[in-house]
Amino acid sequence: MTGYVPETVMITGATGDFGRAFARRFAAAGSKLILAARKKDELAALAKELKTPVHQAIFDMRDRKAIERAFAGLPPEFAAIDLLINNAGLALGMDPPGQADLDDWETMIEVNNKGLVICSRLALAGMAARKLGHIINISSIAADYAYPGGHVYCATKAFVTQFSLALRCDLTASNVRVTSIEPGMVETNFSLTRFKGDAERAAAIYRGANALTAEDVAESVFWAATLPPRVNISRIEMFPVTQASGPLAVHRVAS
Repeated sequence: MTGYVPETVMITGATGDFGRAFARRFAAAGSKLILAARKKDELAALAKELKTPVHQAIFDMRDRKAIERAFAGLPPEFAAIDLLINNAGLALGMDPPGQADLDDWETMIEVNNKGLVICSRLALAGMAARKLGHIINISSIAADYAYPGGHVYCATKAFVTQFSLALRCDLTASNVRVTSIEPGMVETNFSLTRFKGDAERAAAIYRGANALTAEDVAESVFWAATLPPRVNISRIEMFPVTQASGPLAVHRVAS
């Protein structure tokens, strides 16, 4: 640890595997937490587990007004957000583009992009005024390495990474840091969500791969967040040792 620990940390998607790992890591370091999620009961259980002050914010990332109310309603002791971890996000389906569910596409865009930029905008007002703060966006290697069936998900993560880099360009005078964390294969409920509860199909993704864990990603987030405030880590791309950027997809026609 460097000696710098953000006092107040807000985590969206707090009840997911990443969100829980992030919450536990920063709670252990003594940060106060604003935990945001849709699942009220799961959020309450997580807050009860943590040995640190916690404010629970219940909202859907697709609902701008609910997000605005949550930020406006922060208690004074939680109002100065030092670190926002934009973690809420998901993938849905891998059907060919012409057969994909438009509701799935819309949900990915609204959660992965729309909700993220709204949270960023609302947190940035206070950070810029205080000339201190950090936004960490959870992107993916899919931002740079497209794969068959990824179409809209890959596009949403490319947006997250480019939004992060563009924000940094605009914030150089504000002392506000921005980081894009881009994991590869991580064994979580990600694939179970993508395949809508098909546990066998989800398990096959990770079988024998020795994938990263949510705790591995949490360590990278924590490291970037606890460097001296003069240091900005722009991007962290991380793979398990069993995975690398793959070959380009080629459809070969029989001669």
